Amino acid sequence: MSLIVDEHREYLRDAVRLKLFERAIAHVVRQGDVVVDLGSGTGVLGILACRAGARRVYALEAGGMIEVARAMAAANGVADRIVFIKRHSTEVTLPELADVLVSDFLSGLGFESGLFPLYADAKRLLKPDARRIPSAIDMHIAPVEDQAFHDEINFWDGAVSGVDTRAVLPWARNTGYRRMLQPSNVLATETVHAAFDVAAGQDMLRLRGDVAVSRHGTMHGIGGWFNATLAPGVTMSNAPDAPERPSGKQNLFLPLDTPILVAPGDRVALHVRIRPADLVVSWQVEARTAAGTTRFRHSTLGGMLLAREDVRAGDPAWTPRLTQRGEARRTVLELCDGRRPLAEIEREVLARHPALFRSAGEAQAFVSEMLTRYARDER
Repeated sequence: MSLIVDEHREYLRDAVRLKLFERAIAHVVRQGDVVVDLGSGTGVLGILACRAGARRVYALEAGGMIEVARAMAAANGVADRIVFIKRHSTEVTLPELADVLVSDFLSGLGFESGLFPLYADAKRLLKPDARRIPSAIDMHIAPVEDQAFHDEINFWDGAVSGVDTRAVLPWARNTGYRRMLQPSNVLATETVHAAFDVAAGQDMLRLRGDVAVSRHGTMHGIGGWFNATLAPGVTMSNAPDAPERPSGKQNLFLPLDTPILVAPGDRVALHVRIRPADLVVSWQVEARTAAGTTRFRHSTLGGMLLAREDVRAGDPAWTPRLTQRGEARRTVLELCDGRRPLAEIEREVLARHPALFRSAGEAQAFVSEMLTRYARDER
């Protein structure tokens, strides 16, 4: 059973999100343009691009939602102008360069869905003067108070049925969380912020500065949000006080080890570093209050679930050897020589690895999973 279609229903019922993209596409896409719809999902952005005058839309979607998008395009009378490509954008080469790139990979602080590396790579699909939706993101961070969420994270600071769970705390406190923050959560009227070109291909994104606390409260972490430029005069923001806030665009919450009592006039220095290619975030906080100076240092590296077996696999001195399934995968890749039909490949894989598959059906499913990821149709 798949809930992916229902997930996309939630995207499309977000009226603010869809209205802003519709306005941006109508403003950016010109008559006769070639458009790339990156991660097309239901294909709604590509359909809107056709309505705005696009001559051709290349809809890139690596998942099964591409069939939904095809059905949507046909139902809306634009199937003849949309070329659907079931492949990750980094593996795609187009027959022509595009005038416009559009996608909806915005969430949290603006980087979490892989927007920055995807747009940097997609430059090779575009004309030198191509337009992008979004084109820039202004990231904002500020100290926030959220007792209820702090309590959720610190669920691990105790025991369950007499079992001590405190060993999990380092992972829980070095993880970024999705959270819909409200204006009442924010402890400062000003933010630390920086604007970034989404296609610049920066290895590191930094936000650094200090803000004054504007009210009495307890600082539990850092809140982050974005203002994304979709088109001139069209901005999407998930800021807690945004007048038009998409319902599905949650904020980023970065926790602290311990809460800090703050008062108006206290200063909080914030430093967030982001590696967009691997989604690693580190955050440093220095709170200067009447009680003194308190410093925190966190990183999502400390929240990653890295098993010692996985760490060993990165040791240059390790001598690896393929598992049975690894050998079978190699067989599939070797047999895909452009001459053998699928049925022959399936029979050969089953014959070479009889201990791995209990039936021909299992071998067929194994080969299908491999070919979906690594093979292409030359017809």
